[in-house]
Amino acid sequence: MGGLVESAKLVKQTRPEYPEILRQKGIQGIVLLSAVISKEGVPSDWKVLSSPDPELSDSAVNAFKDWRYKPTLLNGEPVEVVTTLAVEFRLEQ
Repeated sequence: MGGLVESAKLVKQTRPEYPEILRQKGIQGIVLLSAVISKEGVPSDWKVLSSPDPELSDSAVNAFKDWRYKPTLLNGEPVEVVTTLAVEFRLEQ
């Protein structure tokens, strides 16, 4: 694809909740998501690519639904893009 591309910029990020039961069990890791960022900057069509636990997946997706982006521009026009996102759940050291 040719042309002038300006990548999407995150403008609103909701932090995912770390389920307390998983924290107590010591479960941590990275949830990897794939999604489409619409021309309006709204994530959709998300898929969990990998996750250490289904509850962490749910938490990551629920937070990601509220994220908003300044859309990707191609030659000054907004376009949909597919992105991959890593959401880390880490126990405090």
